[in-house]
Amino acid sequence: MSDSPGWASPGPDPSSEERKTGAAGAAEPTPAVPPAPAEPGAQPGDAPQSPDTKWAEGQPPPGQWSAPTGAPTPGQAPPPQPPGAGWGGPGAPAAWGNGWGGPPPAAKPGVIPLRPLGIGEILDGAISTMRAYWRTVLGISLTVSVVIQLCALLLQGVILKDTASTLSDPDVSPSEVLRSLGSVSAGALLVGVVSLIGTIVATALLTTVTSRAVLGKPVGIGEAWRESRGQLLKLLGLLMLLALITVGVLVAGLLPGLVLGAVAGFDAPAVALIVLGVLAAVVVVIWLTIRFSLASPALMLERQGVWKSMTRSAKLVQGSWWRVLGVQLLAGIIANVVSWMTVIPFTMIAFAVSGENMTSLIGTGAQPTGWSFLVITGIGSVIGGMLTLPVKAGVTVLLYIDQRIRREALDLELARAAGVPGQAPGTTPGPVPGS
Repeated sequence: MSDSPGWASPGPDPSSEERKTGAAGAAEPTPAVPPAPAEPGAQPGDAPQSPDTKWAEGQPPPGQWSAPTGAPTPGQAPPPQPPGAGWGGPGAPAAWGNGWGGPPPAAKPGVIPLRPLGIGEILDGAISTMRAYWRTVLGISLTVSVVIQLCALLLQGVILKDTASTLSDPDVSPSEVLRSLGSVSAGALLVGVVSLIGTIVATALLTTVTSRAVLGKPVGIGEAWRESRGQLLKLLGLLMLLALITVGVLVAGLLPGLVLGAVAGFDAPAVALIVLGVLAAVVVVIWLTIRFSLASPALMLERQGVWKSMTRSAKLVQGSWWRVLGVQLLAGIIANVVSWMTVIPFTMIAFAVSGENMTSLIGTGAQPTGWSFLVITGIGSVIGGMLTLPVKAGVTVLLYIDQRIRREALDLELARAAGVPGQAPGTTPGPVPGS
């Protein structure tokens, strides 16, 4: 009998017959033996057995075998299944053969499964983080949005209003004009600085919260602050360096046309060179922006320096530039749509309450500076920022984690950190908070 698993019908072993006849000749015919009468209790259809019939070596004696389709003899174990039945044939278990459903699902201790992610899963993970840790996430984004909008409200309600009244005076002196423009510039610079600081703090805290949400571990604002505050200055340096690179590229693209215009006059060749230079600079800026878009989470989660985080981002994005662009662009579109859907109703209410004419805004582009209008639109902006800031930050962090899973098998480390049984992804799916 062969060593392969399964079932084989009883009969002479071909190997034993060949040993009798030799390798070159055929077996001698055996004389026919009349069949013996059937024994009492024989089942219909059972083949009669001759007393001279010989079983092949290693096969059971005649009384211990039953046909595969019949019921087993009482007290005997059922025979082994044939290969067709045990490996995908008819009657095979659902977990084998044609019923095989693939490997078990990846472990999901937090807001994402620990495997390479699709675009929808990245967006869903960012939203699930906001739902599962809404006290922490919305507390961070609400605080930052309120501070930024208060500064913008003071700029629009005090400084810009005084400047508009000064410039509309026909008897205004040049010194008053310069003083008003200086006040506007100082106010705009203050709002920009506050917005930058608020964005840095929110990005750092939300990065920490999202990284903990992937592991399914809770985190509060205080804990997120303690974990991220050591990297705030580095994150500020990173954002300033990226801004300087952007300005430098734009100036480099604009400079040849300006030089040509200053030397030969701003005629058609100079203008064409300026346009082409600006277009080329914009393309380079977009390419660099996506290439370094994962530097912020690399700096925060890997405790890297500014330059090292930029090189890490470039390495992770390499070969996936278009995919990273698509995810970031889709997240930006969704965030802007949500912001517009929030701000537009408050703007309509502000026009109705303040009595301002909407046609004046469309015609002149000057926004009303009444306090009722500014307060109502400011509330809408706060709500919009509170909802969109966590989505943008969460998508960036999850995209960084996804790229590391694809390139560096980060899912194994995340599974160990999350305490997944077996320390490997795909073993035991865990509960998903907020989903």
